[in-house]
Amino acid sequence: MDSLTHHWLKRLSESRKPAYMTIPDLIEEDLASGRLRPRDRLPGLRDLADALQLNYTTVARAYAEARKRGLLDSRAGSGTFVRGKTQTLPLAGGSSVEMSMNMPPEPPEFAARLAESAARVLAATDPYRLLRYQDFGGTAADRAAGRNWLKTRLPDRDDDTMLVCPGIHSALVALVSQYARPGDTICLDALAYPGIKAIASQLGVRLQALPRDDEGPLPHAFEALCRTALPGAFYCNPTLQNPSTLTLSTQRREALADVALRYSVPIIEDDAYGLLQPDAPVAMATLAPELTCYVTGLAKTLGAGLRVAYLSAPGARHAQRIAGALRATTVMPSPFTVLLATQWINDGTAHDMLGAIRAESAARQAIAAQELSAWPHDAHPAAFHLWLPIPPHCDWSAPELALQLRNQGIGAVAGAAFSTDGNAPNAIRVCLGGPQDRNDCRDALRRIADKLDDPHHLHMPML
Repeated sequence: MDSLTHHWLKRLSESRKPAYMTIPDLIEEDLASGRLRPRDRLPGLRDLADALQLNYTTVARAYAEARKRGLLDSRAGSGTFVRGKTQTLPLAGGSSVEMSMNMPPEPPEFAARLAESAARVLAATDPYRLLRYQDFGGTAADRAAGRNWLKTRLPDRDDDTMLVCPGIHSALVALVSQYARPGDTICLDALAYPGIKAIASQLGVRLQALPRDDEGPLPHAFEALCRTALPGAFYCNPTLQNPSTLTLSTQRREALADVALRYSVPIIEDDAYGLLQPDAPVAMATLAPELTCYVTGLAKTLGAGLRVAYLSAPGARHAQRIAGALRATTVMPSPFTVLLATQWINDGTAHDMLGAIRAESAARQAIAAQELSAWPHDAHPAAFHLWLPIPPHCDWSAPELALQLRNQGIGAVAGAAFSTDGNAPNAIRVCLGGPQDRNDCRDALRRIADKLDDPHHLHMPML
């Protein structure tokens, strides 16, 4: 036996801990001392059990514990390798995992302006007014601000069709509960925002995935579904879709709206990213105004913590029904955040911030195009995320790659989180807004490229 095995045998005999807990400690110590290095290959379970005079089950438990601590990586057919501790990137926005939450970048030049504006409006406001129950759906001033914010997407909407909501997710909960009862079906793209999956599961609503092509959900598949089992609604995220960054063309929107109109299927238009793309095609709510509830908010255009959304219903009576569902599930949006949202829309801060986020997103997408040039991916200059399919010649699976990156503080989300048809694509979503600056963004993207390019340069120590 070599010196490392002798060392482990000696330490195991001295330890008062169970062997399955001591072995992970030894791996960690040997990484720190240099006896082991990241990517070293460890013996198989039976070989190590024989070398250490332990039973197979004990060594299996030890390896499992070491994997839980992030020290080992096991790959079927390849063996068990030392992962080791890796340097992590600085985190933004309080997130525990870098680049996994799809939040906009934070233009540093706006920090002082936001702080001054918030202090000024709070100082001029009666604090007790903010601590009282509010008119649900927002005051007249709040609804007018929302209509003003949406005027480039929906130029002809009235204030009485507008509701102010505590975030897009809350609005979607109310809409799904209005259009589908437990056991009913809502149809959507085969790739979709994970939140809609969670909402449907919580409410007992079935999701029916529509087949897609490179332009989005197929209208003929939508029509075939309507003929056989009329869905309660059609949910879409038509602009800079999460996760694919796809924007539906005008022609595809018209075709889908035509099917919805002919079969009277309500449309839930989740346009969270719509204002990021200045030249986005016409909203579905314009193509089918009598059927479409349009929702957007400020979480993706100012900051994820500003949980304010605007819901435009087909009419005033429709808005009142949705308001009842919102009241039952969320009571009301926070008066503090709504106050800030209305102020920043009215004084131009929100518009200027949106422009700065567009510019920063474009800069980070340019960095991504450079660092991931060898790896085809879907992106858009106005988006702050990208969709990275893993090529067939690369032997990573998306969950394995996401786990490896997570241990480096780079949080990519595997394709299964977005799949609605049970056929998860072997791809990851990478968010560019989390790194604090462009250098951090470049560093993270470079590490992703390195991991894709060279995942298995591994060597075996002499144990």
